Amino acid sequence: GSWRPQPTGKEWQSSQAFGGASFEEAYDRDFGPETGDLSKAMWKPVGFQLGVDLPNVVTKENAAAYVKGTIVVPEAVEAPVSASSDDAIKVWVNGTLVHANKALRGLNQSVDQFKVKLKAGENTILIKVINGSGPDGLTMRFGDASSERIDRIHKVWTEGKSAERNSDELKAAYLEIGPLSPDAVEYRKVSNARAVFEATIPVTLIAQELPKPRPSYVLRRGEYNLKGEEVHRALPAAIGSLEKNAPVNRLGLAQWLVSKKNPLVARVFVNRIWQQHFGYGIVKTAEDFGSQGEWPTNPQLLDYLAATFVEQGWSIKKLNRLIVTSAAFRQRSSTDKDKLAKDSENRFASRGPRFRLDAEVIRDKALAASGLLLERIGGKGFKPYQPDGIWETIAFQESNTAKYMRDKNEDIYRRSLYLFWKRTSPHPVMLAFDAPMREICTVRRSRTNTPLQALVSLNEPAFVEASRALAQRVLEEEVGDANILGRAFYYALGRPPTSRETTVMTAALQRYRQNFMIDPKGAESLLKVGDTPRDLGIKPGEHAAWMMICSTIMNTDEFLSQH
Repeated sequence: GSWRPQPTGKEWQSSQAFGGASFEEAYDRDFGPETGDLSKAMWKPVGFQLGVDLPNVVTKENAAAYVKGTIVVPEAVEAPVSASSDDAIKVWVNGTLVHANKALRGLNQSVDQFKVKLKAGENTILIKVINGSGPDGLTMRFGDASSERIDRIHKVWTEGKSAERNSDELKAAYLEIGPLSPDAVEYRKVSNARAVFEATIPVTLIAQELPKPRPSYVLRRGEYNLKGEEVHRALPAAIGSLEKNAPVNRLGLAQWLVSKKNPLVARVFVNRIWQQHFGYGIVKTAEDFGSQGEWPTNPQLLDYLAATFVEQGWSIKKLNRLIVTSAAFRQRSSTDKDKLAKDSENRFASRGPRFRLDAEVIRDKALAASGLLLERIGGKGFKPYQPDGIWETIAFQESNTAKYMRDKNEDIYRRSLYLFWKRTSPHPVMLAFDAPMREICTVRRSRTNTPLQALVSLNEPAFVEASRALAQRVLEEEVGDANILGRAFYYALGRPPTSRETTVMTAALQRYRQNFMIDPKGAESLLKVGDTPRDLGIKPGEHAAWMMICSTIMNTDEFLSQH
């Protein structure tokens, strides 16, 4: 077909802000212009351009404002439109509502795609922007990527110089978005296959050396323009030197780090792995191996682990296996007065390790026991359950994380490694269990035991949902109270219950059954916590009773601690 120019806009005007009692009222209420009564608004010219962001349309919270203009097109056409707003938007063309999106978002965080029918000549357009909180804005353009591409090529071939004309670009555009032909079909097929293949190739940033290193100087008093003596790349003499023929760059530094002549890196690393398993490193100050740090409790053990680690090809898996299969690790964690007096922190491995697990591990362990854990590797951070208003209280309104919109798909059951982290407002579950704020590098975490942690593991939605899912899991797999209880202990603690535990838990189960028989609505309310669907074949009272038993098991010291 023939080339058609894109619609243009003119005579743009904006109204004052119309306030509402809430965001919903501002969105739903007609303040006059929507039904054609333009006299109810005070209009003033506004410098709006298609394809250019217009900030501060509303300038008030829980309020709406209108932008009107004229769209001109030489002939009737159904034109694609791309629009974004902060927050919600409604669009009328020639008096007909053509688009509405009740969104809470930042400008250009997401883009609405829709089509409008335009008559030849002038068309009236009315846009309503509804702001919830913080800044606001509007952007709109006619056409899509294909039409913009055609416009660009058309301008070059009709107005540009011959040297600017690219016949290959023109041919590619014709084959990709022009009429279907055997050549176009084959071209698009090959192009799509290439795009799919390229999407599978991992991409990462790299550091590349300059052909000639940039000169560096000692800066007098730290002032960038007061250059002193020129300095060159080198290791501090106190910690060694590069190999004679090693390149004096990042590669040379990396070779020195893993050199057998430099035991420091291996010692530091194996010390951190030991700390993960025993709670304390052989060097307690895992973040400081210098003169200000603590001396290792067992230098020979540290050297042995470091040397073995290097000899086994720096294999972390083999290092972990070596530690967890050792006699030191496989000891009972129980202690006595003599051991406590001589080795209160278990620095000499006089007993097996026993310490509260890290925040991420506790959450992952609850999900794993319940069967909810999604072990997919990689991907963007997920936003789990979180109390309302935490981000909004402290966020800058222009920030792209001013509003918390949690995910409502299976991503919320991924490992805590992928949890989306806002440094000024970390997830409260992580903070309750002593996860660091991530404002600085933290090699050694503090560990506390507080009543708040018990409130979290008993009541936070992710943990309550995990206990519900674990109850459903064992009820679907076993028959008989003893078998069901044994299966729950196996998933949560990896062992069968003792006779005393069986007695206590069975009595508790009967109490819960009686309570939920009297209060069936309480059982149903409890079972509604969490997004995962419930097996409706299980009676609510029975499910809720076993849910409480599973919650009890998952709140034992044995579940929350490394034993």
